[in-house]
Amino acid sequence: MVTRVRDGRAWRVGTPAEVAWIADGTVAGPTIAAAVPPVFEAYATVELPCSDEGRNEHDRAMLALLSERSAGQPWWLGYLDTGADDIVFPDAPTVSLYGRWPYVLVEAGPAQAATWRHSGGWSFWKGPLPNLMFPADRSWLVSTLWDDDWTCLGGPTELVDDFLRHPALRARPTTLSRDATAPRE
Repeated sequence: MVTRVRDGRAWRVGTPAEVAWIADGTVAGPTIAAAVPPVFEAYATVELPCSDEGRNEHDRAMLALLSERSAGQPWWLGYLDTGADDIVFPDAPTVSLYGRWPYVLVEAGPAQAATWRHSGGWSFWKGPLPNLMFPADRSWLVSTLWDDDWTCLGGPTELVDDFLRHPALRARPTTLSRDATAPRE
């Protein structure tokens, strides 16, 4: 087991085995299946806000809703290595996803998802949340691909419905066959 130390604690670094279900289940293209495997009851896209204030509210809302659905479980947090982003553990081995993009994958939780990455670099407009998050039981998956200004979500219908109803989130339902590109006003 590979670990890295941060905040005075050793954190487990993920291997290709932890993301094989994503790598094997996603396909290139304009649908949500490019980011989320077709194993969930429901899917949505969530537009990323443009302002710092909107982003902070958005991130808090996302983490609160996801935490409600995975209480007590560790989460896998994935940080895409674009060369400009804070990947949290720069010396950690990476896993390959979505057309061979390198991600640092760490087993942690919502508190670390909220605080480990600093805004700045390439992702300054995307905010500090990891590019990839899912709980140990794989009951939901959140993925923000490097060139998208929205986040893809797959999970139980109740979770997706919570995202669709939340006033701080600009979410829209989608299906496996529908173009996942978030609409613009």
